[in-house]
Amino acid sequence: MDLLKKYENDYPYKEETYKIIGCAMEVHSELGPGFLEAVYQEALSIVFDEKQIPFEQEKMLKILFRGKTLKKKYSADFYCCDKIIVELKATNKLNNTDLSQVLNYLKATNQEIGLLINFGTEKLEYKRVIRTIDKKENFR
Repeated sequence: MDLLKKYENDYPYKEETYKIIGCAMEVHSELGPGFLEAVYQEALSIVFDEKQIPFEQEKMLKILFRGKTLKKKYSADFYCCDKIIVELKATNKLNNTDLSQVLNYLKATNQEIGLLINFGTEKLEYKRVIRTIDKKENFR
């Protein structure tokens, strides 16, 4: 087996991220682009409830620095299944700043995987942001 192929298909919480992305696709297929991010967030919470995906909306995330928790906190749009950070956008294109935001959430909270989902385009745009144990980052 080609090692690159294996690596591309091997990432943490594959089943959970697949379900979350499927929910986002349902929302996008019904609403389409053009709404504010808050509209997509509310609609996605309804679909998560229907699909019985555990989530916390606007979850305050602790930031760790040198073993200490900072007073400043991040607010993730969703924290799903007690392990996946989900950040929503409603813009014409995802950019490196958006990816860096999710990566910073992962680093600061010591989580492995985040999803960056953009509802602002004709076709739903999403990226899996993976922080591996060796601290290398991946975008898919």
